[in-house]
Amino acid sequence: MSKKPFDSEVAKSICDCGNIAVVIIDDAGRAVDLAHALLDGGVNIMELTLRTPAALRALEAVAVKVPDMVVGAGTVLSISQLKDARNAGAAFAVAPGFNRSVVQSAMDMNFSFAPGVMTPSEIEGAVETGCRILKFFPASVVGGPQALKTLTAPYNHLGIKYIPLGGLAPDNTADYLMNPAVAACGGSWIAPAKLINESDWEAIRANASRATEIVKTVRNS
Repeated sequence: MSKKPFDSEVAKSICDCGNIAVVIIDDAGRAVDLAHALLDGGVNIMELTLRTPAALRALEAVAVKVPDMVVGAGTVLSISQLKDARNAGAAFAVAPGFNRSVVQSAMDMNFSFAPGVMTPSEIEGAVETGCRILKFFPASVVGGPQALKTLTAPYNHLGIKYIPLGGLAPDNTADYLMNPAVAACGGSWIAPAKLINESDWEAIRANASRATEIVKTVRNS
């Protein structure tokens, strides 16, 4: 089997959706209802960050019980976490930074992985390892949509796609999506921990619908 940096079908699903619901979850028992609420709002990509003890159990529950949801793992900082995420059924994984050993391990496992970048050197390091989908983080701190456009311009001919994350909200998501190099926007605002802990699926459904509408408006204009 040839090694590939990111499964083409997973990449297509991410690009088609245009949104990734970035989730911190404390109770794995809420994961399936959460996934259904997101799907009802048109968001079929979610990233469960490995920041809580419940994250892997939640990931496994969604992978098994909600096949229409493309679920990935976030905040993957080590090779062991990478293996845990894959074994739990993650379709992809992302990291806040660029760790060459983790990227190489993902490649060896044929596991879709997007490292985080915020400088030209990190972009070039990721490209050297074969990555073509990168997480742009922390987007708002680095300078937002204009910074992403300026920073990535020298690499546009390589066909690299970016997932900006960090400080995204309904009022600036469209600005990121106007950049053709953006595959999807990562939004923690779609399903914040407070709403998850309150099981407020209607509010999460409404946020997902709003995020979906933003993508449709930008990409159909």
